[in-house]
Amino acid sequence: MAENTETLNITEFQLHKNDTGSADVQVALLTRRIEHLTEHLKGNAKDHSSRRGLLKMVAQRRSLLDYLSKSKADRYKKVIDKLKLRK
Repeated sequence: MAENTETLNITEFQLHKNDTGSADVQVALLTRRIEHLTEHLKGNAKDHSSRRGLLKMVAQRRSLLDYLSKSKADRYKKVIDKLKLRK
């Protein structure tokens, strides 16, 4: 993954300059990895270990989004809109 696309994605979701671990940033990074792995699995349908990793990432993203929706509703809405996720 190229560093310039990573920093572009992170800067939109950072709460402050050195923020790399907030739930917003983690959701954005997981979303990018999920999209990349989904494309990989379209061409490699029998790659079951990658499919398992994908499912774990989706579950992790879901739990982070649940946390945001319960504690910080405004940030949750912003993340959902920017990433064009459902709900």
